[in-house]
Amino acid sequence: MRFALGLGVAGALLAVGLSSALLLDRGPARAAGMTGATPTVTTLVTSSAPLVLAISGKGWGHGLGLSQWGAYGYAEHGWSYDRILGHYYPGTTLGPAGVSSVRVLLATERKTSLGSTVAWSVTDANGTRVPLTLAPLALKPKLVLADHPDLRPPFTFAGKQPLEVDGKPYRGKLVVSSDGKRLQVIDTVGIEGYLKGVVPSEMPSDWAPEALKAQAVAARSYALANLARGRSYDLYGDTRSQVYGGVEAESTSASAAVEATRGQVVLAGGKVADTLFFSTSGGRTASAVDATGAPVSYLVPVADPYDALSPYHAWGPVLFDGRTVSKRLKLAAPIAALEVGNGSDGRVKTVTALSTDDSQVTLTGSQLRDALDLRSTWFTPALLQLLPPATTMSYGGAVSLHGTASGTDTASLEARTAGTDWTPAGELILGAGGSFSAIVKPQATTQYRLAWASVRAGLTRVSVASRVSAVLTSAGAQGTVRPLVTGTQVELQQQEGSGWLSVASTVTDATGAWSFAGPLQPGTYRIRCVTGHGLVAGLTPAVLVQ
Repeated sequence: MRFALGLGVAGALLAVGLSSALLLDRGPARAAGMTGATPTVTTLVTSSAPLVLAISGKGWGHGLGLSQWGAYGYAEHGWSYDRILGHYYPGTTLGPAGVSSVRVLLATERKTSLGSTVAWSVTDANGTRVPLTLAPLALKPKLVLADHPDLRPPFTFAGKQPLEVDGKPYRGKLVVSSDGKRLQVIDTVGIEGYLKGVVPSEMPSDWAPEALKAQAVAARSYALANLARGRSYDLYGDTRSQVYGGVEAESTSASAAVEATRGQVVLAGGKVADTLFFSTSGGRTASAVDATGAPVSYLVPVADPYDALSPYHAWGPVLFDGRTVSKRLKLAAPIAALEVGNGSDGRVKTVTALSTDDSQVTLTGSQLRDALDLRSTWFTPALLQLLPPATTMSYGGAVSLHGTASGTDTASLEARTAGTDWTPAGELILGAGGSFSAIVKPQATTQYRLAWASVRAGLTRVSVASRVSAVLTSAGAQGTVRPLVTGTQVELQQQEGSGWLSVASTVTDATGAWSFAGPLQPGTYRIRCVTGHGLVAGLTPAVLVQ
């Protein structure tokens, strides 16, 4: 169910890009966190990207109007459907619909197939009506009936049982027209028949009857508040209006809810209210004035305590590679920070993304939600970055790791060497903007990452080389290697052009010492040693021997 275009603030609603109500793919019995007996298991979310945006949030959907999971919770606690509707649309009343049928756009396509299991007929633009055989009827943009070439489109098909469009049955009459390139199939159906194909498509049919009744009234009201003007149809058959699955989607419980509330709509100021609805609020519904800039008296924040039953009540952290975020936000340089402005309902109203070149872009919370495909605009971002060291460090030394953990209260380092598991490597002291600097003293080549809550991100590597001390003269070369590993291979290399040629090799003794006898021919030399054990090759500076 998309945002209404009939509130008188259509432009604002479109501008913020608020998304449709979501199909609920879990029934209440499978909702997360309902047993209390199962121990909580923290699942780590990881990213190897050096710069990561981590977003945690609440709810699923635009947050305005009726929370479907919240309605389910209220129904389970004994609330009637009219009380539920009054809670989510404060100041409204129930009244008669005043509309008995709607025209629903089912398809706009190059070809379609119609059919019926019982006697059916077609009426053309001149009012000529003829019976049809039970054979499927294939239609193309030319829109000529092979058995009745004299009939003139548009055609209206009717029968005593639901008619099929591409194998799916729909109640009502089907009107088919063509612009010469594509066919348009419209279902003219009673509003109650339409709702029987909508309610189970928008809310699980095994939910509490009072929740289904509330959904039926909200869906009926939303449809009638958003009838298209100046078109051959009133509603879309998909999320541009509401999901309409036809007879195939119908269920006994949802149909009973439709019949129990037949003809009832939500009224505000004597008009049908634009009864927006969505999946999950996160604990409190949203404000229309914050979301769109235009106040709507009945779309104001209300408490939603039973929404906690939803598996989407709280979500995240969701991790994004910083490069992907910069690209989607059209930043020329890597993202450096996010500044968030919240509305009165707690949801994000504006976001300013700053980049490392001091450029910036400002978006609405809904625009960022769309750009990153987030569940809602009620979210909190954290930016995590761990910069790699500039050079390889020598064994026994130390190196400083720099980075950022903005949007967090605490963060720490974890480390691992080849063949080992991740282990804690120290808490970080966060400065202004979440910046930090930490000195580490790895004894072998080590990977580091940031740890915050259930997030592990910002993978970097510190390469540790064997420490080689050497004295090179024309009389020869000698020195030591650390760490002490007997039998470490040591090479004497001479520069040849742009490369290095090994001219002699030896191994260290029990004290880590090594030597090469001279004399050495004039040239430029260095020592290279390979210790292994997680250490990269150690090198001495080049020495000119004359």
